[in-house]
Amino acid sequence: QPPHPASHLSPSMSRKVTIALDAMGGDRGPAAVVPAALATLERDDSVSLTLVGLPDIIEQTQRQAKGRYGERLGFKAASEVVSMDEPLADALRRKKDSSLRVAIELVKSGEADACVSAGNTGALMATARYVLKMLPGIDRPAIISAVPGLAGPTYMLDLGANVGCTAQHLLQFALMGSVVAGDMLEITRPRVGLLNIGLEDIKGNEVVREAGELLSQSGLNYVGFVEGDGIFHADVDVVVSDGFVGNVALKTMEGVARLIS
Repeated sequence: QPPHPASHLSPSMSRKVTIALDAMGGDRGPAAVVPAALATLERDDSVSLTLVGLPDIIEQTQRQAKGRYGERLGFKAASEVVSMDEPLADALRRKKDSSLRVAIELVKSGEADACVSAGNTGALMATARYVLKMLPGIDRPAIISAVPGLAGPTYMLDLGANVGCTAQHLLQFALMGSVVAGDMLEITRPRVGLLNIGLEDIKGNEVVREAGELLSQSGLNYVGFVEGDGIFHADVDVVVSDGFVGNVALKTMEGVARLIS
């Protein structure tokens, strides 16, 4: 069984952190990442960044920064880049010195507290799982995001990393989501809901119903099933689903937002 969430709650978010940042990731790469990195250092003196990228990008950024951030801005060179459409196997096996992989390795070595990349999400998840391994009691990583709601953000997962899930996986997602929401919202017992096609116990497929039973016995602050509209205004802090349903819901939200705007 996964450990109780309280055992993994991290210290206050106000502590100083070092982030390994993949400078090459994303559709625009360094053109977007480097200015964002420098802006972050200007805004938040609790953050230190280690920028990971090709040597010419590192040298260019060093000249641009002119040493004004001191030890809060570090650099690490990498010789390869994972493209946005690169197959997972190629990224994992053939590009062991990619900026993405080097950034993750900095977390493994303890030189960084976290890794951030705007690059190939599948490659990021697969490489992180291979390099960092999984916590005891957790089988799979999940993608989580804060969804805007009427009473504040709702943390939703999984948003696309796991298409097929068991009830145990959904329980584990709930545990991870509870830890993240507890930290970000600074509350001790985040309210957890399970996305379903109805609120009644008889609704949903077998996996969702079984997951609901597991969550009821988990010790988490489980409030029951949540329908799609409840993501925005239900009394929950975390909404759990498999990656297929979660990704469809997320893309639908994005499409509606663009339509309204």
